[in-house]
Amino acid sequence: MMRIVKDKIKLSELRKMAEKNFGNLVKAVVDIEKEIMVVDGELHSDEEALLLENGSTQENIWGINLYPGKKEEENFIEFDSIINLRPSFGNRTRGVENPEIRKKIVEIVEKLVENDLP
Repeated sequence: MMRIVKDKIKLSELRKMAEKNFGNLVKAVVDIEKEIMVVDGELHSDEEALLLENGSTQENIWGINLYPGKKEEENFIEFDSIINLRPSFGNRTRGVENPEIRKKIVEIVEKLVENDLP
């Protein structure tokens, strides 16, 4: 069940979500203005729709994948989602091309994900 994360989510919760759905990853959509994210959706577009329904704006929403088993590694966050294809906003790939936006996404995820695993 999709969940809006405004404060914190435990890494152990993300791991359970991953195991339940995709095995090793959790889809997430981050609002870089509100500094929140939605997790546990089947599709990034479902998560995107939930944020839009809750007042987020399209230009601030970016899709990522989280790999809970790789929290301490560089590839914990994967910048890959079809919702990121936005030529009108200067993003022409499924990734996040703007390094400042990528950095902001990393900061938000680090703030929201609490590592409660050994």
